[in-house]
Amino acid sequence: MNIEQYMMDLGQKARAASRQLLRANTRMKNQALLAIAEQIEQQAVILQTENAKDLTAGKESGLDAAMLDRLALSDKVIAGMAEGLRQIAALQDPVGEISDMSFRPSGIQVGKMRVPLGVVGIIYESRPNVTVDAAALCLKSGNAAILRGGSEAKYSNQALAKCIAAGLEVAGLPATAVQVLETTDRAAVGHLIAMPEFVDVIIPRGGKGLIERISQGARVPVIKHLDGICHVYIDVDADAQKALDVAFNAKTHRYGVCNAMETLLIAEARAAEILPKLAELYATKAVELRGCAQTCALINAKPATQEDWATEYLAPILSIRVVADVDAAMDHIAQFSSGHTESIITENFSTSRRFLAEVDSSSVMVNASTRFADGFEYGLGAEIGISTDKFHARGPVGLEGLTSQKYIVLGDGHIRQ
Repeated sequence: MNIEQYMMDLGQKARAASRQLLRANTRMKNQALLAIAEQIEQQAVILQTENAKDLTAGKESGLDAAMLDRLALSDKVIAGMAEGLRQIAALQDPVGEISDMSFRPSGIQVGKMRVPLGVVGIIYESRPNVTVDAAALCLKSGNAAILRGGSEAKYSNQALAKCIAAGLEVAGLPATAVQVLETTDRAAVGHLIAMPEFVDVIIPRGGKGLIERISQGARVPVIKHLDGICHVYIDVDADAQKALDVAFNAKTHRYGVCNAMETLLIAEARAAEILPKLAELYATKAVELRGCAQTCALINAKPATQEDWATEYLAPILSIRVVADVDAAMDHIAQFSSGHTESIITENFSTSRRFLAEVDSSSVMVNASTRFADGFEYGLGAEIGISTDKFHARGPVGLEGLTSQKYIVLGDGHIRQ
């Protein structure tokens, strides 16, 4: 296979399909999503048969248990994919939405219309259900998609691609609106991220190494986040019970997710009161604690290194630092945060307002667990990922994040004087 020519063909087909999608109304897009859901349910046995090939190959190549778990298409995962498609079909279609219309002194009307980005390239690892999530979000937002899953899920992804193509056909939409790469050759990724004439944006989903490689080599804009180094700061004016509840949930609700707390900051004046109680809670979940000197003096914790403050553990490990006040907490966050999500626990309105205004992350919270930072909890429905960039989208990227706006002007023979 000539990879360069193959990718050029995919790109040309995707660009043509993106123009056809501009003519697709909401009913057609929803019809396709519901038909894909039906196909996935009807083809469950075939999907699991193909998935078994990936699981067997994964075991032979030494994939760990967690990776194999993410790779598996269980009955629950298949049902979840179908339900996710139906939920996206039920979401409001952002495409074509007109806002901010106003008359200008010249007599023309000026406003904005929400439009698709065009062609979205998505590169991801392991989880085959991402194939369906990505296809559905791109389709509902009017974008053509080129999807490159991990080689460990190649049989699963191709089986899902057939379900997607069948659903598109039912709605009368082009099969090339969603194209799943048939090759696992890494060179294909290099071409995908360097085709600005065909691809409008790249979204990488996976480990830090993958995202760094994509970001460094791309000639196409990238929507990304590298780390989820999230902080909770317990302020001097915190309610103690709220502090315990939030700090425990933010760390232990799930470990291997980007919105889990990795560093706990606590005001010096409250450390002796709250930290021992928190340590007891974390002990029930066998969370390893790594702390500053003041933390280690108060509870049983390993001494934290400078590297700990800059580490996304994705594991039952937590770094803890005692700080003087909210200013010291915000200084620490400014130095070590990945710009994902930070939360303050406080009953002081003025302090909370300062925290909201001065902390520069994609989500900033007051008296709430960082685990809320995702598309479903924000009412956005499914998300393609969480962006820590400041352009074009920031935070959970749902349907609106996969669109842009253009200015529209309405006149009646108006000419500029």
